[in-house]
Amino acid sequence: MVTDIDHLQIAAPKGCEAQARHFFGDVLGLAEIEKPKSLRSRGGCWFRVGSRQLHIGVEEPFRPATKAHPAFSVNDIQTTFANLQNHGILCVWDKPLAGRRRFYARDPWGNRLEFTQPSQNGLRFRSRSRKQAPAHLMPVDSNEE
Repeated sequence: MVTDIDHLQIAAPKGCEAQARHFFGDVLGLAEIEKPKSLRSRGGCWFRVGSRQLHIGVEEPFRPATKAHPAFSVNDIQTTFANLQNHGILCVWDKPLAGRRRFYARDPWGNRLEFTQPSQNGLRFRSRSRKQAPAHLMPVDSNEE
């Protein structure tokens, strides 16, 4: 049975390695990890994300993922947002979900990325009415309930 996620792969075009190292390494601060020798000829590169791995893999023909996306947990979402913007990357805030602040951005090849951090005020969500279908979510003050 499945117990965890070992790694996540994001597709990129051939020749992506320098941009990947700059974006994921320099801009986002991820440490590059060595690809196994048997896989190096395929291109791409790998990074450490917490206890997981992010694999940037070459796909030809390449088409960016505009809906499917990884969500990266960050320790300071405001600083991450500002850092990406300072590097010329468009970032768009979304409404908090399940007590997490979040925004979206794109990697150098147009793949969608999400960045999240738990809300400072402990914002939680609950359905407005158990009789509504589908349940619409609304913020709940952490002092309620």
